[in-house]
Amino acid sequence: MIKKILCLMLMCTFIFAEKDVKKDEKTIYDIEITTIDGKKAKMADYKGKVVLIVNVASQCGFTYQYAGLQKVYEKYQKQGFAVLGFPTNDFGQQEPGSNEQIKAFCTSRFKVTFPMFSKITVKGKNTHPLYSHLIEKKTNKKFHGPITWNFNKFLVDKNGNVVARFGPRSGPQDQVVTSAIDNALKVKK
Repeated sequence: MIKKILCLMLMCTFIFAEKDVKKDEKTIYDIEITTIDGKKAKMADYKGKVVLIVNVASQCGFTYQYAGLQKVYEKYQKQGFAVLGFPTNDFGQQEPGSNEQIKAFCTSRFKVTFPMFSKITVKGKNTHPLYSHLIEKKTNKKFHGPITWNFNKFLVDKNGNVVARFGPRSGPQDQVVTSAIDNALKVKK
């Protein structure tokens, strides 16, 4: 009888412990971000939307992709899609400017209207929590791995799952990217 009681108590402990672990698991929507204007925001602001998250830089050989990102944003925005730009100076110091300078550059040169965020770190020990979530196997089993350069792109579905990843050589208007966006927009929440 004592063995049965101990066994039951042990099983209950594991059940409650498992529930606590699941409760403590963070989703992409729990992550705080800061707009390029310094306002606090959360990824939860984009819950229910398909989102293309891109680490950007103003002095990179791929900087021209801002124009393509803007076109893709304009094409799909009314369907529940957003491009989120996260400047970083992690690769070749190709984003040395302040948030104000970055915003001025993007809006004047490329007419960017998609949401831009404060400059962050996407690699190393000071990696922003959003990018930790995107690159770690624990939170992104299928598309994890380090950021290789500026203009890496993560496509996140309406439920907060990474459903595709594209390197910097894949432009935002390339068929492989737009097909993935089309497919993600078709999926119900």
